[in-house]
Amino acid sequence: MTTPQVYLKKGREQSVLRRHPWIFSGAIGRIEGSPANGDVVEVYGADGRWLARGTYSRRSQIAVRILTWDADEAIDNAFWRHRLERAVAARSALADDPATTAYRLVHAESDGLPGLIVDRYADFLVVQFLTTGVEKQRGPILDALSDLLSPRGIFERSDVEVREKEGLPLRTGRVRGKEPPHLVEVLENGHRFWVDLRSGQKTGFYLDQRENRARLPAFCAGAEVLDGFAYTGAFAVYAVAGGASRVTLVEASGVALGMARQNLSLNGVDIGQHEFVEGNLFRVLRRFWNEGRTFDVVVLDPPKFAPAVKDVERAARAYKDVNLLAFRLLRPGGVLFTTSCSGVVRPDLFQKIVFSAALDAGRDAQIIGYLHQAADHPVALTFPEGAYLKGLICRVW
Repeated sequence: MTTPQVYLKKGREQSVLRRHPWIFSGAIGRIEGSPANGDVVEVYGADGRWLARGTYSRRSQIAVRILTWDADEAIDNAFWRHRLERAVAARSALADDPATTAYRLVHAESDGLPGLIVDRYADFLVVQFLTTGVEKQRGPILDALSDLLSPRGIFERSDVEVREKEGLPLRTGRVRGKEPPHLVEVLENGHRFWVDLRSGQKTGFYLDQRENRARLPAFCAGAEVLDGFAYTGAFAVYAVAGGASRVTLVEASGVALGMARQNLSLNGVDIGQHEFVEGNLFRVLRRFWNEGRTFDVVVLDPPKFAPAVKDVERAARAYKDVNLLAFRLLRPGGVLFTTSCSGVVRPDLFQKIVFSAALDAGRDAQIIGYLHQAADHPVALTFPEGAYLKGLICRVW
């Protein structure tokens, strides 16, 4: 059977030649054959020159996700296994580190596996199949993961909205091996955490902040710390490890805040020495300001305020508001850890937003560090969109 062929419009080959993995539907001139969702297609320039090979989606604006620019590389079971082997090998240092048992194994496009996420949590793997291309290869991918890593179980968390853009239903559940317990204990840089693989945010934990969390203790000796958007208390655990005298955790979810208490206790912390506030962070920070409260360190790790480009303006207002409040609450010489995981909010824009917030708060601030996603969430040089997490460490006067 002849593989379907996608021909690009004249002048639309450049991104493919630069090895960007996405081809948008507007770049396609014609299609020969009738590819179904997830089928492999050959990509040609308008002049008939072969360019690449990838998987097709008729529902998504990203019509083709490129898998290879090598004409001799077939997309078969051996291909998926080889790519998985390569991704796993790249994390060998983490695999050999007994102090860390939770990290990302496969990071989609940046590991040459568009649409596939695989995270390790101790003896379990959590997978996300986000596109029709990897959805169609579920079996071979799961078989290869089982063979390569011998996990106790593999749990699927394909419950994110991007699947709907591909015409795929949301799905969660055990797909290989044992069902994970309600909570799985993991280690991160020697700290202990309970993780809810079944219904926790993302795949259960914010693995991408691991290296940023490790930078926090250096600023926390004897400090009063405010952990905003605290979730299950990971930054708070690091703050206490750094010698924080008191941490105030603010989190909208009562369930997550309960987990934060458990995680602090799991690390031998007397939770009676710390404060747990359930509520909307914006309102809580305004109340703290009105009460005259101040802190030595403020951590802001908000959810994705801008899921799409159309949301950037609204998100910018939210980022500015919460950072302005944080600047007001910091004592002179205090430190702000502030991040954004909205990929469409570029680092230069985020820095401008934080600058504007400091200006409106009447505070002087210095950037003393930049924050990024951890190295197990790599960014392919040809795929800058993969750099979604950015942040600043600011000294405030």
